[in-house]
Amino acid sequence: MARFIALLLIGPWLIVLGWLYWLYARRRAANGVAARFDAGVLLVSALATIACTAIGYEAALGHGGAIWKQVAAALGAYVGFNLVILFGLLWHWQARRRGHATREQVH
Repeated sequence: MARFIALLLIGPWLIVLGWLYWLYARRRAANGVAARFDAGVLLVSALATIACTAIGYEAALGHGGAIWKQVAAALGAYVGFNLVILFGLLWHWQARRRGHATREQVH
């Protein structure tokens, strides 16, 4: 359980980032992307956060003291979360671009 202590430190910030993603994505919901997709992105980002925390904790070699295991775990959590959120944002931007192209063809 010590490997997940890093989530206590970075967890609140990840919750804020997830909330901001949800607000942005739902504001852009006119692109035809369902709310289920965004909920799935947030769920997968939470799972990626947990997995990357464990991987980061185990990957740290411990040079410089035991604190580096927690630092690596927090960095892993941050990277895992943001990669999935970035995928969700790219999907939204691509959907918006497809929507603009379709509207231009109609006019």
